[in-house]
Amino acid sequence: GILEKIRLCLIKKLQPDLGDRRKYHEQFASSTSFHGVHNIVHTQSKARRALWLLIVAGCLAIVIWQICSRFVYYFSWPTTTTVVVQYVENVKFPAVTFCSLNRFQAHAVSNLKVIFLIWNIVSSILQNFSMDDKYSQELNDFLLGNQNFSIKDFTRKNGFYLNSSTLLECDFFGKPCYPQDFKQVFTEYGNCFTFNHNDLSARRVSLSGRGLHLLFDVQQDKFTDEPTLGYTDAGITFVIHSPQELPRFDGLGLLTPVGMHAQVAIRQLKSIIQEYPWGECKPDIKLQYHKIYTTTGCLLECKARYIQDRCGCLPFILPGNGTECNLLKFYKCVYPAVYDIEIKGLCTVGTHNSTCPAPCEETDYPTTVTYSNFGGEKAIKYFSTKLKKSPEYIRQNLVRIEIKYHDLSYKITQQQKALTISELLADVGGQLGLFCGASMITVIELLEYIFTNFCWMCIFLLLKAPEMPQWNNPAQNQPTYKEKKRGIQEC
Repeated sequence: GILEKIRLCLIKKLQPDLGDRRKYHEQFASSTSFHGVHNIVHTQSKARRALWLLIVAGCLAIVIWQICSRFVYYFSWPTTTTVVVQYVENVKFPAVTFCSLNRFQAHAVSNLKVIFLIWNIVSSILQNFSMDDKYSQELNDFLLGNQNFSIKDFTRKNGFYLNSSTLLECDFFGKPCYPQDFKQVFTEYGNCFTFNHNDLSARRVSLSGRGLHLLFDVQQDKFTDEPTLGYTDAGITFVIHSPQELPRFDGLGLLTPVGMHAQVAIRQLKSIIQEYPWGECKPDIKLQYHKIYTTTGCLLECKARYIQDRCGCLPFILPGNGTECNLLKFYKCVYPAVYDIEIKGLCTVGTHNSTCPAPCEETDYPTTVTYSNFGGEKAIKYFSTKLKKSPEYIRQNLVRIEIKYHDLSYKITQQQKALTISELLADVGGQLGLFCGASMITVIELLEYIFTNFCWMCIFLLLKAPEMPQWNNPAQNQPTYKEKKRGIQEC
């Protein structure tokens, strides 16, 4: 029915005859801004017509090849990286988290060495740890007899602490600082302390060569660790990070042994990554318990979700508001869950399709560390008299750390699109103009010409189509085919 109505409409408005169509083609060839076409149509010489046809066909082939190559290049999502060094009058000082390599007070673990195993199981969430089977029986016996034991409270109370006896000197940009200026955090090293944490207003440095100066007393006689588990060093480990980020020691911690003076020169490096598909970041990802997005914070929240769903509790070193896991849950459920997360790749980091893709903006602090022996003979005597300790104690327990900016500048490494939409259009327009003298108006002219000829072809096909057969039954008052035939014979 619809086709028949269209057919009747087209019969009323007849298709243009051959002469009109030929005249339309000639007018298009004469008036189009596509260079070379009118030379093909209006040139009388066949040789010149063939030459112009080859020229126009060759230029079209080159244009198509160039445009296709630009589109292929654009959809490969290319990027360029620019590095800019920006000098400023003052620069924000980073956060620094310090930990002692001797995690627990000696008197608290003298008869309770299983604490080291328990803490390793707890901290396996942050750092992979495989427990030897020979400790399983000792650990099971302790867990069964001390189900209400809180490793969190024990570590906070009997781990490394920061007070006037362990932090002998603290100076930030000429002003004294105190243990209360540090915030306690849990890491794989137990109790750690962060200077310039996120809760404080940002500290700024307005002169290079000056910064944070610290003198620690690690008190090896009061703090200890377990050498059979691989903890054989003494000193201070620290990591420099953004105040909005969590400290990450795995592969990033700097170590200063006892009796040494470490001078740390830092630079600020900002990295800006393009979103997918040009880069790997996703700008719309937000974290629930962290102010800014980082891969470390995202990874911890991902682990927290899986562990809480599987075990019904939440480890205290992970972010969240769930019920705290007891020791038995840590050993029976949390530790295997962390192993499954690592093996099955439930929380992945890096690419755009991973659980925790790369951040779109990140601040790092590349460091240069130099070491020297702590104190000369006079300095050793001075501290020995001041602390009322032997020179041997000074050499075996004191650690000096200086952290300062190399210069008042920061470097920005920015990933940018190598080809934008406007540049792609400019490339396409340049190729069309160079080889064909064409523009956007020319493209519209060609589309109009193609559309007009397409409509004429459709009209031609519809008018030449055979008539549709009538399948309806004849009316009762109309003669049938046999009656018509009999009437003709009788006539």
